[in-house]
Amino acid sequence: MSEHSADWFESQYNNRRRVPEAEVLLQRWAEASALVREQARCQLDLRYGAGPRQRLDVFSDSVAKAPVLVFIHGGYWRALSKEDLSFVAPGFTSEGAVVVIPGYDLCPEVSMERIPLQLAEALAWVWRHVADYGGDPNHIVLAGHSAGGHLAALLSCFDWKSLAPDLPRQLVKGVLSLSGLHELEPLVHTPFLQADLRLDEASARRLSPVHQAPPDSPLYAVVGGAESEEFKRQCRLIQEAWGPQAVPVVEEVPGYNHFDLLYDLVAPEGISHALARRLLDLRWYSPLL
Repeated sequence: MSEHSADWFESQYNNRRRVPEAEVLLQRWAEASALVREQARCQLDLRYGAGPRQRLDVFSDSVAKAPVLVFIHGGYWRALSKEDLSFVAPGFTSEGAVVVIPGYDLCPEVSMERIPLQLAEALAWVWRHVADYGGDPNHIVLAGHSAGGHLAALLSCFDWKSLAPDLPRQLVKGVLSLSGLHELEPLVHTPFLQADLRLDEASARRLSPVHQAPPDSPLYAVVGGAESEEFKRQCRLIQEAWGPQAVPVVEEVPGYNHFDLLYDLVAPEGISHALARRLLDLRWYSPLL
């Protein structure tokens, strides 16, 4: 991997440089998300931990026992916020799920090691409290985009009993990793990230899902057809590492770049949307009802 130049790693991993309309798309996310928070049934900024950004938003139209989608935002562990991704929620709450979007502290204010632990605290909160919002704590599915895909995959391997004895051994019932980063070693060689992430070979390996034992719950890996070869490799790699039983789906969605892939997630006809519905077991939904 390190035989490539720094410029090569930049070309593969700097998505804002790769996608000319990236800033426009991010602005659309923010505007759509602000509208959702104004109009949706939601509880915002519920605290789940002591960190400044350790708050989460719950979107729910449900009364009881709805499957729960916890969506983890990306931004290379150093940018974006839960508020940028509220637009993900309505496509699933309208189909009968509860959607939870947690925030987390960012690098370099906290280390990369701290972020998965914060999100483990978020999931513990969801398991303990989501029934109060109409969710089923026994059907929690994780989805994450980019760095969020990395965090979702990592959390699917988490030892929940080590966090608290009341938590179930299998808290997560499935994961959808969208453009997920499953091997962090290349990022050690990617200059635009290193000042904030401060990864070395050892920490990159320790934090890479591909070096964890595969979980019992399934992970679906999805990548956009217009993404870099490295992101496509990252998508395939998790199945190579964990095997097809743990990763039964590896899907490349034609035409989508790193950012607009999220539109495939929220669109009822999207491939990613159908995969999320499968994990959530939303089999009886009909747009005609």
